[in-house]
Amino acid sequence: MSEDGGQAERTRSAGGIGPHDAPRWLRPAVFYVLLAVAAYQMSGWLFHNLRGFLGLLFLAWLFSITIEPLVDWMASRGVRRGAATGLVLFALFVAAIAFLALFGTLLAQQLAQLLKALPGALSSVTEWSNRVLDTDFATGDDLIHLTPDTIRDLAQRFTPGVLGVLSSLLGVVFQMLTLLLFVFYMSAQGPTLRRTISSWFPARQQRVISTVWEISVEKTGGYMVSRLILAAVSAVATGIFLVIIGVPYWLPLALWTGVVSQFVPTLGTYLAIALPAIIAAAAQPIDGVWVVVFGTVYQQVENYILHPRITSRTVSIHPAVAFGSVIVGASLFGAVGALISVPVVAAIQSLVETYGRRYELVADERPIDPGQPDEGPPDEGQPAQGQSTVTSVEQREHARDEKGRDPQDE
Repeated sequence: MSEDGGQAERTRSAGGIGPHDAPRWLRPAVFYVLLAVAAYQMSGWLFHNLRGFLGLLFLAWLFSITIEPLVDWMASRGVRRGAATGLVLFALFVAAIAFLALFGTLLAQQLAQLLKALPGALSSVTEWSNRVLDTDFATGDDLIHLTPDTIRDLAQRFTPGVLGVLSSLLGVVFQMLTLLLFVFYMSAQGPTLRRTISSWFPARQQRVISTVWEISVEKTGGYMVSRLILAAVSAVATGIFLVIIGVPYWLPLALWTGVVSQFVPTLGTYLAIALPAIIAAAAQPIDGVWVVVFGTVYQQVENYILHPRITSRTVSIHPAVAFGSVIVGASLFGAVGALISVPVVAAIQSLVETYGRRYELVADERPIDPGQPDEGPPDEGQPAQGQSTVTSVEQREHARDEKGRDPQDE
């Protein structure tokens, strides 16, 4: 008997477990566990170091699908897709330059004056509220601890030197060029990229990929376009009203209202109108009341007239889901994540509605709303209340198969 065999025999006789008595699955299990831990650590390290680039990539994707309808429209009329993408980007660049040429100086001046006057406006509003309404709010200085002296100290403390400013400008320019480069290739080479990805799958899955691509572009791009239109209308209407009643700093306040009201879910409407109301009330309290009244009336006009017409072909997202997605996106990618989170959720929700199946509910004696009678089952051929009218992938493929089967499926 060999020495190793004798050692194993003595171990068994002593009541122990020899090296060859371990279960056969133990070593592979330990290996896979260690491999999973290493992969988790590596993915976390990569995400931490590439988070900025991933956010830039998502932003480029969002920008590319936003301009996708314009590019498709020009391409359908004989313009090469690369040239169409370049023309759209050039038109947007010219529009941005024109806006800065017309309002850039005024915007910079009013924004600087607004930041300087904001602490005093908060103090005036809180003091008026404490005096007239008998409240006990802290004054603006005590509330945010922000005075002209502290602003000057913070500026001297955190403003970099000449080299820091130059490096920051170069970094911004580099990021903008990188963003535009990815936007151009994602939009110009979109069909080529889709065909390349589809070529890795069988014919049946290729139709699914085409459906997913079309839904993502249609719903997410439509969501962004509708939000941009609503933001522009809100900013213009707010700016005109602020000019009429004589509120200072009307341009940055109008831009703030348009952007925040449309791109910050749930709380955006209240945050958007709060700042103009505070600035207006600091000069004349009655102007603050008029701003609140205008915001309330405009919100009703937007909800019942503008929003249904502009967003009729886009996906509707529950406010709680939208707000939660913004929190998650901001925690992952910062400001860029907060911006792209809602469109990404819109695309995911559209795909779930397309792929998912809905079944008829079993009888439930409890009404959804005790104050309203049960409407009963829906009419035949009509979707139930709250049920998506988007057909499933199987139904779409069945309709296509009825027109003609693909010989590759055989």
